[in-house]
Amino acid sequence: MEAISRPLASRADFPGLVTPAGAPWHYLDSAATAQKPQVVIDALSDAAGKDYATVHRGVYARSADMTRGFEDARRTVAALIGGKDSELIFTRGATEAINLLAYSYPDKGRVLLSELEHHSNIVPWQLAGWQVDVCPITDDGQIDLDAAEAMLTPEHTMVAFAHVSNVLGSMLDARRAAELAHAVGAKLLLDGCQAVPRMPVDVAAIGCDFYAFSAHKLYGPTGIGALWGKAEQLDAMPPWQGGGAMIDAVSFAKTTYAPAPQRFEAGTPAIVEAVGFAAACDYVSAIGLDAIHAHEANLVAQAREALGAMNDVTLFGPEESAGIVSFLIDGIHPHDLGTILDEENVAIRAGHHCAQPLMARLGVTATARASFGIYSDEDDVAALIRGIERTKRIFG
Repeated sequence: MEAISRPLASRADFPGLVTPAGAPWHYLDSAATAQKPQVVIDALSDAAGKDYATVHRGVYARSADMTRGFEDARRTVAALIGGKDSELIFTRGATEAINLLAYSYPDKGRVLLSELEHHSNIVPWQLAGWQVDVCPITDDGQIDLDAAEAMLTPEHTMVAFAHVSNVLGSMLDARRAAELAHAVGAKLLLDGCQAVPRMPVDVAAIGCDFYAFSAHKLYGPTGIGALWGKAEQLDAMPPWQGGGAMIDAVSFAKTTYAPAPQRFEAGTPAIVEAVGFAAACDYVSAIGLDAIHAHEANLVAQAREALGAMNDVTLFGPEESAGIVSFLIDGIHPHDLGTILDEENVAIRAGHHCAQPLMARLGVTATARASFGIYSDEDDVAALIRGIERTKRIFG
């Protein structure tokens, strides 16, 4: 495979990619949260400063301008996944998006999850009173859709799967998952947190019913995400939270509600963050998600080849993954590895990655995880390998 000598995006666009001493920072934790390009930082600054006003309520010019900017942001975010702006709800993140659906969906029956789900796609269903069934994964870390097909019954009203695993990088055959869900009358929610920054997503082509994702893994701000849903599904769902902006008319006798998506956006929204979210979408769209996927796949292949050459390393997940490599080194706890790598200006994630059921399935308590982004390159892979070799010498 041809080596990649440069990142897709200029590292100079990302002020966070240097250490306080000015040395390069080999940031390999983009699956947790991505660094922000200057264009997003500038968009946030302008929205919080010279452009700032409330939205939807003011009759003065700047409020009207800010309202247009906010709703333009909704269109931009929806378009990134092939959706309509009228079907895109802004939330505080993917976690809130899944909670919203779990609590507000009117037909709370059985939900089919998988062994590799993030806690944010497990706990909300439990709290909201759904009956949870668990689909196994294959030995190479894929959701076993053959098993899912055998498990699904008309009692299942929802299937909720990760589009891309945050631990293994394994990619779901989302179109088949939608077909299996619909065959028994269930709806499909996809957790797209790791997919949207790494590969093209088209909700219409997939055929899913709901799609949740966050801005901060997409090179945007924290504190905002989105739930996309088919219009007919959103129209059938009651509000989840009450307050301003989500109403039609209020009296002490009766309240009526606004149509979706406003029905699900109680209170003053994250105005500034929505503008930054859209700026991040524009940034990755200009690069191209096909190019991003190929770039990260190449880096994954380089990392897996180098790690696989070490006889004391265990690799998890499929050979072809979306930008994520999880592994263990014999006799070295991931936390110790992460600490020593930090001394080498290499940042990885170490722990259970909010996926304790998956750790149990893998027979481990934690893994080390390197995850790539548009600013990553082969120098980051080389720095990771050098840091691992140093760690092994220390633990000798």
